[in-house]
Amino acid sequence: MELKLPLGVMSKVDVARIMRELNALDDFFTAAKVRETGAPVKPPHLTRSLNQLAHDNGFNLLDDGQRKELQVKLNMIIGKAPLLHISFATEPTPRALERIIIWLRDNIHPQALLQVGLQPTIAAGCVLRTPNLLFDMSVRNYLKREEPYLMELIRGVARER
Repeated sequence: MELKLPLGVMSKVDVARIMRELNALDDFFTAAKVRETGAPVKPPHLTRSLNQLAHDNGFNLLDDGQRKELQVKLNMIIGKAPLLHISFATEPTPRALERIIIWLRDNIHPQALLQVGLQPTIAAGCVLRTPNLLFDMSVRNYLKREEPYLMELIRGVARER
């Protein structure tokens, strides 16, 4: 069964964070087995992302075997999930990123991960990189492609004056 990632889990960093939480939970349960009876315990804080991931995929985080299985699946995602890098001129809104990840997971791969970067020189639009392709959908690239036409327009205006 393929793991269904929540929308809040967009990048390899998010997956690694969930894995650290699972490790902390494992450590807590291991320590609880050797702790004296009646000693105060404070369980680790679990994020909404981990809780949602476990719920959506039917994992019981109290069960050692299911936690281990979830860790194995998350390791597989880190190693094999498609990773796309997208650069914007300014910081994208969370809503925009959510719409992008929904589209990627519906149309590319259900476990697609996204790495977001900032590149102010692109002016507007974005640049999307995969391991073997580059899609430059920036205004900078558009203007560079249209430079001969723009120069022709400028010369025409200059002649008219």
